[in-house]
Amino acid sequence: MARKKFCIFALNFPSLYILTGAILVQPPPIESPDNLDDVIESGNLVEACQRIREQVGRVVVGQDEVIEQLLIAILARGHCLLEGVPGLAKTLMVSTLAESMHLNFRRIQFTPDLMPGDITGTEIIQENPETGHRQFVFERGPVFTQMLLADEINRTPPKTQAALLEAMQEHAVTAAGKTYRLEEPFFVLATQNPIEQEGTYPLPEAQRDRFLFHVVVNYPSRDQESEIVDRTTSTFHTQVEAVVDGKQIIQFQETVRRVPLPPHVKDWVLDAVRSIRPADPNCKPWVKELIEWGPGPRASQQLVLASKARALLQGRTHVTIEDVQTLAYSVLRHRIVPTFAAEAEGVSVDDLIARLIKENSVDPAQVI
Repeated sequence: MARKKFCIFALNFPSLYILTGAILVQPPPIESPDNLDDVIESGNLVEACQRIREQVGRVVVGQDEVIEQLLIAILARGHCLLEGVPGLAKTLMVSTLAESMHLNFRRIQFTPDLMPGDITGTEIIQENPETGHRQFVFERGPVFTQMLLADEINRTPPKTQAALLEAMQEHAVTAAGKTYRLEEPFFVLATQNPIEQEGTYPLPEAQRDRFLFHVVVNYPSRDQESEIVDRTTSTFHTQVEAVVDGKQIIQFQETVRRVPLPPHVKDWVLDAVRSIRPADPNCKPWVKELIEWGPGPRASQQLVLASKARALLQGRTHVTIEDVQTLAYSVLRHRIVPTFAAEAEGVSVDDLIARLIKENSVDPAQVI
């Protein structure tokens, strides 16, 4: 009973820490006049995301987990790579999401003959009707939008894939010595077909690292597929309503960054990410045997940001280790290069991440 009273007493003072088992845990901040606006804003965020899910659900059947991760990526100001076989409504999901957020949307169908200028834009010669002089004018490409769908991004050569690098990282495009800023918020949601066929080009490592998530889109269940058949083979029709706009999304992104990160969660992220780098002196023997290259610092950054967004969507104002472990697959999946030995033994990247989580598991009883 004395221990319980101590915990209640400590929770009323955010500057105190609670020693539980072997882990020192900082309690989440209480609602005070200083952070009351953030509490209200986080409530608005949760309500808006719930309404967005409802609007997308009017068109897309199932895929709730994928939609949640798309929302997390947007709230964390990141980009998302969707992988799945054709016909799983990846394109429809992204376009409907953009419509529910009232964002400008453009789609690029990547093909082997697509050129970088077809994405970023190119300079064309135009004649000035007043002076009669000809001059170069930059014609903006489809990347100048708020939500860009890069459809089947692995169908085009690396040179064209890399045309998105600056836009994804800097939210800008440089052409002919001039830099053009992109309209905020800006997201790239790319799809790729996992089936190995002639004319596919794996994404370069630098390109993959710019994506916050690598989400695998699975087949629907039988009941979901039955509903898909009913909707698409009848006169069913629905309208998607805009729930938020770009300005509100930017506000939500700032709210996500203000979510506190407990020290023990930060330590878990750093220890886990660093432990799967073969060059790290503290890595375990199986890492050197099965992993060629491990994730860089961007993995730690984006794992924390994504976990903050997930915490808010779960109705919490602080991050837990469960948030980090749940998102570890999508954040690390495209940042780990397995060795030939791992591939020969049939060990997938997801198997390596599962082993990482298991070896870094924490007893829930130790964490408040």
